[in-house]
Amino acid sequence: MARIDFPKDFVWGTATASYQIEGAYQVDGRGLSIWDTFSHTPGKVFNNDNGDLACDSYHCYEEDIALLKKLGVKAYRFSIAWPRIFPQGTGEVNEKGLDYYRRVVDGLIAAGIEPCVTLYHWDLPQALQDKGGWDNRDTIDAFVKYAEVVFKAFDGKIKQWITFNETWCVSFLSNYIGAHAPGNTDLQLAVNVAHHCMVAHGEAVKLFRELGIPGEIGTTHNLYWFEPYSTKPEDVEAARRNRAYNNEWFMEPTFKGTYPQFMVDWFKTKGATVPILPGDMETISQKIDFIGVNFYSGGFGRYKKDEGLFDCEEVQVGFDKTYMDWNVYADGLYKVLSWAHEEYGDTPIYITENGACYEDVLAEDNRVHDVLRTEYFRKHFIQCHRLIESGVPLKGYFAWSLLDNFEWVEGYRKRFGIVYTNYETFERHPKDSYYFIQKVIADGGLDV
Repeated sequence: MARIDFPKDFVWGTATASYQIEGAYQVDGRGLSIWDTFSHTPGKVFNNDNGDLACDSYHCYEEDIALLKKLGVKAYRFSIAWPRIFPQGTGEVNEKGLDYYRRVVDGLIAAGIEPCVTLYHWDLPQALQDKGGWDNRDTIDAFVKYAEVVFKAFDGKIKQWITFNETWCVSFLSNYIGAHAPGNTDLQLAVNVAHHCMVAHGEAVKLFRELGIPGEIGTTHNLYWFEPYSTKPEDVEAARRNRAYNNEWFMEPTFKGTYPQFMVDWFKTKGATVPILPGDMETISQKIDFIGVNFYSGGFGRYKKDEGLFDCEEVQVGFDKTYMDWNVYADGLYKVLSWAHEEYGDTPIYITENGACYEDVLAEDNRVHDVLRTEYFRKHFIQCHRLIESGVPLKGYFAWSLLDNFEWVEGYRKRFGIVYTNYETFERHPKDSYYFIQKVIADGGLDV
């Protein structure tokens, strides 16, 4: 049996998002978000579930911090709910909202855990959506003002900032595919939203530098490793388009200040163009201190005329599946981060989300014996070690998620947590995967 050990300074953490865990949706002055509106629209979410209560972390955050401390993580990634700070998106600051996050941040620091904060994890204030949301460039200005208030409120206490979580989901999933809030199905709108979010990211980075805030700032893209089914040129090109939809469309502007021309040309054939204004690309490509990568899956595709947006048909090649019906492709993590390093250079990388959904049953011993999730983590930890050994600047790993939570359109039926949540009592029960990760952290590695 071989042994793999991680660097002493490797950052182990877990991740959550505000709307998925906090609940307390009308408590202490919080305004409504687009997810409140969307989840309260009949038929949008499985079982018409919503995040009104979620895991009640607004009131149970101390228990969450205790679970993190027991787990042994160095960092905790969570997001701030914009409508808690600015209930109307702009205007007057809600100090009670800031006070909640002050309690969380102070509690984490007291427990020896570094807070890693995401500014935007999808809960846009509904008041801004009513004015066009991310399609309206005024929302960029509103985001920067929100970022300024939060930067100043936590100056020095939070040393790692993420501007946006998964801009692909904010744009294409939510405004072209229409599966997430606000639920639009317009390709041009989705392209606009993607571009404006990336401009907002760049403006927030510029502000961070201007204010002299100590710490690091970056953004998180969800990367997907998609390979051609064969070496036929048409298969190679189809798979390339499908991959670029998630990867290059966001990574290239972030690092190079350009959009991939082959994708610009393709979108043009579909009637969509990028609304670039002078200075936008320079803003988007502000130097960042790290790049966050969320990785869950990958696959294989081949050319098929008129199949989806990119004439690309996914081909199932025998991967194991999670309960989300996603391929378990651990080697894809190695491939996609190797590609990112080769293509975009030595910017430090953090895996800001990685995890798996399976059908969990709370046993009589109040444990969840989640063998498949534990194995999923084990396989991906091995790939992380391969990356480090290969010279990829991978600096940390955040498991998704600390808790079972409101899984967006899937409601509460899909569980990703390493801690089981009882949604009626809000009791938390660590799963076997929690104890597996705890041991890996304590031992500094694992036997393989």
